[in-house]
Amino acid sequence: MLLSGQSLFRIDEKLMRDTTWPEAFGQAGYTTFVSGKWHNGEASVPKCFQIARSMFTGGMSNPMEVPLKQLENGRLGKAVRSQKHACEIFADEAIAFLKAQKTGPFLCYLPFDAPHDPHIVPTEFPVKYEPASLPLPANFQAQHPFDNGEMKIRDEMLLPTPRPPEAVRAMLADYYRYVSYLDYQIGQVLDALEASPFAKNTIVVFSADSGVARGSHGLIGKQNLYEHSIRVPLVISGPGVPANVTTDALCYLFDVFPTLGAVCGVKAPATSEGVSLASVLREPSKAGRSFLRFAYKDVQQAVSDGEWKLIDYPKAGRIQLFNLQRDPSENEDLSSSAEHKERVEGMLSMLAEKP
Repeated sequence: MLLSGQSLFRIDEKLMRDTTWPEAFGQAGYTTFVSGKWHNGEASVPKCFQIARSMFTGGMSNPMEVPLKQLENGRLGKAVRSQKHACEIFADEAIAFLKAQKTGPFLCYLPFDAPHDPHIVPTEFPVKYEPASLPLPANFQAQHPFDNGEMKIRDEMLLPTPRPPEAVRAMLADYYRYVSYLDYQIGQVLDALEASPFAKNTIVVFSADSGVARGSHGLIGKQNLYEHSIRVPLVISGPGVPANVTTDALCYLFDVFPTLGAVCGVKAPATSEGVSLASVLREPSKAGRSFLRFAYKDVQQAVSDGEWKLIDYPKAGRIQLFNLQRDPSENEDLSSSAEHKERVEGMLSMLAEKP
């Protein structure tokens, strides 16, 4: 979705059907570069990017020995196992690209595989977290109250049910350490950018493709539509972007590239559905989208206007309603309250409409 500017309802996962945003940037004269995790099929790498270094195109793997491929002569070559942590390699490749750039605009895309499990960090990395000192999530539950349609997937089998609090804390400690390691690698890239000639004329975007439960609502993985799994960070800095300011504007990840395209003067691909939030970048008080719609396979769907959120489980015959402003952890399901009967009906009608 991010690279195509298309929603999950119309996306071509292999990115071969339509022009992508990196292609559009390339056509506009940008040098396009990528290094990192890629799950969209190897054929789309050279289609999307001019330069691709140390690409990880497999599934889950020990990040200390990941098979990596280089783009050579229009295709990815033979995989060679890494000799150090994949995140460090991806960061090093981005730094080398920045140092090699002399003139002209560029697009550098860096999809790290961290903090996806397995949570393996080099032993010499000094940051550690003591499990016993970590609080459980505010919405921790030992067990999810009902079958959400995806309770037997690998992620949910990582810990026994009911979830032992001590096991959740240990998992969180490993997870936080991995996040800290990733933070360090990103810092290395930002330091290299700051030392380059492009520091004052580069837009930097940090985000993620998903969150993860890790004990919240009795779940472990990301295969759900609670805020802890679908709400991700989006940090943007650069020329013309106010510093140290937040916004409540609603957006999708597939709005990011349309926003960058508008700011950089790059024409959108004809099939891009995302909307530009360039006006929000200039004035963070401006509104974004009026509502957001989500889905996970055919077992969960949701709609949110930023204040109210309804989750529908069609296979389970269950719904949940949360007031996100008063209850951001989604602890109090209001769907059975007579007071909110009309609201529930209205939001279900929104979900019934063709996306």
